[in-house]
Amino acid sequence: MIFQDFRRAAFFAVAPTLFFCANLFAQSPFQFPTANHSLYERGSELEFFAPTAPDKPWTSGSFGCVRDSGTRMHEGLDIRHLQTDRRGEPTDPVMATADGTIVYISTKPSLSNYGNYIVIRHVVEGLEIYSLYAHLSAVRAGLKIGEAVKSGEVIATMGRTSNAEVILKDRAHVHFELNVLINDNFAAWFAKNSSGERNDHGEWNGQNLNGLDPRQILLAEHNPATKFSLLNFIRSQTELCRVFVRATNFPYLKRYAVLVLKNPKAEKEGIAGYEIALNYNGVAFALMPRAESEIKSRAKIQLLSVNEAEENANPCRKLVVKRGGHWELGNEGLRNVELLTY
Repeated sequence: MIFQDFRRAAFFAVAPTLFFCANLFAQSPFQFPTANHSLYERGSELEFFAPTAPDKPWTSGSFGCVRDSGTRMHEGLDIRHLQTDRRGEPTDPVMATADGTIVYISTKPSLSNYGNYIVIRHVVEGLEIYSLYAHLSAVRAGLKIGEAVKSGEVIATMGRTSNAEVILKDRAHVHFELNVLINDNFAAWFAKNSSGERNDHGEWNGQNLNGLDPRQILLAEHNPATKFSLLNFIRSQTELCRVFVRATNFPYLKRYAVLVLKNPKAEKEGIAGYEIALNYNGVAFALMPRAESEIKSRAKIQLLSVNEAEENANPCRKLVVKRGGHWELGNEGLRNVELLTY
């Protein structure tokens, strides 16, 4: 009941906006980043996804708790190559998934398990979404940070680059992500909380990007029975847990203002903090301002509720843990919330 009450309040608080956005923006904002569209062909998953090994299911190349027997998160899709050169190296063009702006290019594969990678910023329905393309063999000559690109424009060539694994030729793929950006202050937060560790990519470190499931988005866009809305897709994420934070001025509130709910009491009395709904990958998809009179604890961060069924279904991030019969934020959950509100 506690989840239903919150979701009902959230829905009615934003329902006019949701329906307006759904009607105004219903579209297919994201396109495939390569010519491989086998995702749309029933039973052709192994032609689209590159699994981690020949004896692994196609799901190991998809999004979610799909690695290491479900204990490790994979935040994107590994999309298989379609063409190779004489040496068997992939030659597939990699294309921008939507209109946007290049915000980061890394051409030093030894510095990341992404290898060579590109990040593009898109704005859809008032939401900033960041697409990421990894393991590239080459970035398009002349492509620069700050450059505007169109949907379907070639930005790179598929490859096998990575500093963490040897990607065999027959498994060559582009690792494709659709993310929200957690915090503009990531570099400062990382320096404070990851003593001795290098951050070679500034705010474009993968730890500062929380992934949405591109497979669900691409399939939902393709469904002729419904009109796709990215805003509605994000707002309808399944809640893993809800936390309260005594923080009132963090970048996420401005970047994702369309995810902030209305609360007349907090507007009248003043905002003392935010109640935040997180999905199993840590994406904050609903943020409710709270007045001091609505808060029962002086804690800076408080776990309010846990959806046990969702945690059991998707446990790999370990955002929450059960100790002595009681749920607590795990180390990863606490880290995620602290970064979000830094």
